[in-house]
Amino acid sequence: NEVEALVLESNLIKKHKPRFNVFLKDDKSYPHLKLTNEPFPKVVITRRLVRDGSNYYGPFLPATMARNTLNLINRAFQLRTCEIEIDGKLPRPCLEYHLKRCLGPCVKGLCTQDEYQEAAEDVKALLDGKNKELAKTLERRMWLYSEQNNYELAAKFRDLHRTVLALSETQKMATIAERDVDIIGFYREGARLALQLFTMREGRIVGRREFFWEDLVDDDTFNAAKFLGEVLAQYYSTDYVPLEIHVPHDFADRDVLEKVLTDRRGRRVRILDPKRGTKRSLVELVETNAKIAFEQRFRVLKPDTEKVLEELQTLLELSYFPERIESFDISNISGSENVAGIVIFENGKPARARYRRFIIKSVEGANDFASMHEAVFRRYRRLLDEEKPLPQLVFIDGGKGQLSAAAAAMQALDLELIKLVGLVKPPKQHKQISHLLIHGREDEPIPFDRNSLAFRLILQIREETHKTAIEFHRKRREKRDFSSELSEIPGVGEKRKMKLLRQFGSIVRIAAASAEALAPFVGQKTAAEIAGHFERQRGLSTKAQART
Repeated sequence: NEVEALVLESNLIKKHKPRFNVFLKDDKSYPHLKLTNEPFPKVVITRRLVRDGSNYYGPFLPATMARNTLNLINRAFQLRTCEIEIDGKLPRPCLEYHLKRCLGPCVKGLCTQDEYQEAAEDVKALLDGKNKELAKTLERRMWLYSEQNNYELAAKFRDLHRTVLALSETQKMATIAERDVDIIGFYREGARLALQLFTMREGRIVGRREFFWEDLVDDDTFNAAKFLGEVLAQYYSTDYVPLEIHVPHDFADRDVLEKVLTDRRGRRVRILDPKRGTKRSLVELVETNAKIAFEQRFRVLKPDTEKVLEELQTLLELSYFPERIESFDISNISGSENVAGIVIFENGKPARARYRRFIIKSVEGANDFASMHEAVFRRYRRLLDEEKPLPQLVFIDGGKGQLSAAAAAMQALDLELIKLVGLVKPPKQHKQISHLLIHGREDEPIPFDRNSLAFRLILQIREETHKTAIEFHRKRREKRDFSSELSEIPGVGEKRKMKLLRQFGSIVRIAAASAEALAPFVGQKTAAEIAGHFERQRGLSTKAQART
């Protein structure tokens, strides 16, 4: 490729020093990664290649790729970065060990030489490009430690396994040609199914969407091809249509759907079910991602749920076993459509039928603290009034402000004995947790430990809460926009709005419908008004785009 050609050209220029090519004639070498030849190897960036028994990898172009790869290795495999002689005689490890970026071979008892060499061999396999073999090795270790009930090490190798798979995914995705492609894969067990859709535009991954089903038909009557055809027809009726769609199975009426999508796109659209080569491997890769998503959504993080909850009880110093956990999140845009989402986990599993969603009534503008106070107060006042069971643990999505607001609501209801814990996000990383804050001990934050299964359960609860709040907020916003849009059209009142919404499902589909399709529900005159309204809007949009 172009990058490899540029590196080769650079090497030849430095060797032969041609007279007229000055663009790459500088004597600066490109960086390599060096896995040192030592009893306790480390990985360093170097621009000098020396025959010293070490392993060299590269060159890396651009140079930032070397630093990014080194950071990944340090974070995932925890090889040392220091220059000291390793003899195991130091009394305590440095900060890198506590940050889980080093195995700590400098302190006797933290890491044996065999354990360290195993990690170094894993790094060598990764840099040698043996990702497939390494992934299998890591998966074997994960199951081995799981069977031995060593769940901390099992979780560590599970995370390493995912890191290697993600790296392989990036390398494979880079091989596809520069065109618009959607790649689809799914994984099913019984009545549950997870589907992943990877979006590639101009050869780059620009998005990934996942969908879940929990009430499909059983094994005897499920038809994968029929399911796939129906999903594609529904999804691409409203979404952008790429030039190619790669799927894991062929299905009936594929040619018909291709013609429909070709008409929508204005260029030929192909739906392929590749059997071999890079395209097939990409479909299999997305199917693997669908399986991982299935595991995260539907399965408990550890074979023994009780042990996960016991770990959580110990971590948070709970007086009671956390059989019932509730979690709150607030969602709004600048105070608009202010809502709260509440999820309930029972015995470590989501009880989705008991989820609750509140419209915040007493707060004007963007005030997450007051909104959290209202949501918590309304929730538990109702449980008290109805004499329903209370949780042993409540998570609050937010920092000290949200946690204090929730605590004030609980105090007003004389429920201070219920443990409140704030889930604090790192800056600009809304899908992660940096640390926990226990109410009453806010000056003792608990840092997030990705190898802890209790923390994994907390992250799952947090993601479920955020999703519930966001989806409710989005529905409220769409309903408001829908009502506002149709209010501009003569002859469309509240009843007709709701009738159209029930029939077509969204404002996008109503806008795309013809007058003939609308007429059975609102009459020919109003149908013509609606179709004309959206036709004029499309015309204005086209003119605006032409001017720009």
